[in-house]
Amino acid sequence: MDQISQKRSSVDGRRVLVSKRGISKTLSLYKITNNVICFHPTTQSTTSECIPQHTSWLSRLFLLLTATTTVASPNIIHLLKPHSGSGGHKHSDLNCLSWRLAVETNNLRKWTQVPQECEDYVGHYMLGKQYRQDCDLVAAAAYEYAKGLNLTGDGKDVWVFDIDETTLSNLPYYARDTVAFGAIPFNATMFNAWVEEATAPAIPGSLKLYKKLIKLGLKIVFLTGSEDTYREARVKNLKAVGYTTWEKLILKGAGEGSGVVYKSKKRKELEEAGYRIRGNMGDQWSDLLGNNVGERTFKLPDPMYYIG
Repeated sequence: MDQISQKRSSVDGRRVLVSKRGISKTLSLYKITNNVICFHPTTQSTTSECIPQHTSWLSRLFLLLTATTTVASPNIIHLLKPHSGSGGHKHSDLNCLSWRLAVETNNLRKWTQVPQECEDYVGHYMLGKQYRQDCDLVAAAAYEYAKGLNLTGDGKDVWVFDIDETTLSNLPYYARDTVAFGAIPFNATMFNAWVEEATAPAIPGSLKLYKKLIKLGLKIVFLTGSEDTYREARVKNLKAVGYTTWEKLILKGAGEGSGVVYKSKKRKELEEAGYRIRGNMGDQWSDLLGNNVGERTFKLPDPMYYIG
């Protein structure tokens, strides 16, 4: 994947991705002298690059792309303008930040894939630090709530976690050209093959929360829409990244439906077995709506797909 960095020009106020396969650099406007614009890397390098001020914007971008100074960027991608794709080009009148807000607030429902014009925006968000910060904030809020719980100590106080995009991240899969962050129709065969690889990384904020909840005395229940066929792969993946213990791992059996109906049924079964759902966390509204949702719910961001 291309390493990507970003520059804000004080000449016209636009943000532009400066991208070149395998390399990246972060450039910032230095000064304008004698109709020459000089940029310098925001790294330890002292090499500056200057181009005529009258040079067109696209020509400036090309010159920046062909610069020879390269550095590794720890934050590969950053948030762009709401309706921009790579290079800051507008695709349509659709404001992708507004679209994502509608998705996260459940105002936009039953959508089947990310709009083509928002593919770049969603990719930049998911791979950038904003998504990580959003997840961390949700986890922090959940922990603050959990710290105030009056736990009984009888082993029946549970915290329900979803798996996909809640405890494990499928971003290595969704970043593939054949998936395009959800802008290409979902392919169940391809996704299930990815699940069987059992290589999904943990979502850092969720893993930290998981460990803290266990220390508080809460029992963990993983409730996922994954079919029971993939139990071995899910167990292997969870344990490999640090989710080493749990009270229950609930996967979907044949004919159990999906979405709100399935998860409501499973949560009801938990409560009928004497468990108290003190907290419930998921990336889909179908994880958090319906019956027996628990005392408090927490929604993680996910603009890549919708499960009703």
